[in-house]
Amino acid sequence: MSLGEPSSARASLRAMAHPIRLRIMSLLTAAPMTAAEVARELGLTHANASYHLRNLLTGGLIFVESEEKIRGGVAKRYRYDASYEREQRLGRGPLSDEQLRGDFTAVAHELIRRTRDAGFPDSGKVLADAELWVDRATWDDLRTRISEALVELHKVAKPPRTPGTIRTSTTAAMFEMESE
Repeated sequence: MSLGEPSSARASLRAMAHPIRLRIMSLLTAAPMTAAEVARELGLTHANASYHLRNLLTGGLIFVESEEKIRGGVAKRYRYDASYEREQRLGRGPLSDEQLRGDFTAVAHELIRRTRDAGFPDSGKVLADAELWVDRATWDDLRTRISEALVELHKVAKPPRTPGTIRTSTTAAMFEMESE
């Protein structure tokens, strides 16, 4: 990243630089959580959870949804919303190639971690990887529908360990490549 890029873009890139932060963002999708709740769920110290939450907040990837008094102090409840993040990123302008590669790398490492926790039952798994040539209209239509499905999945997510829910992993990466 060049020195001329805005500090908010650098903060966003730094925020994605640690694998635990993707896990935190996933937790904060379904329900707002305090640093103490994040720490308990992920087996972190309160200080470590607070540090990572501050980085995500500075990077514009999460926001403070509310504050509440707990034992004489004030606890912030943080939230991740894919629509909010998208608006924040759009406000900063297009992502640089370096930022995008950093995001994809972080997601790839997170996918490796998640597969260690996977049971891979006979049904319910989907895996696709391809480098394909398709017409523009088909690409635009499919990319839009998949994006809408991902937004819907974020909206219906429940807090961790909610009765009747299953723990899932969803990863999607779609991008146009340059012709050879």
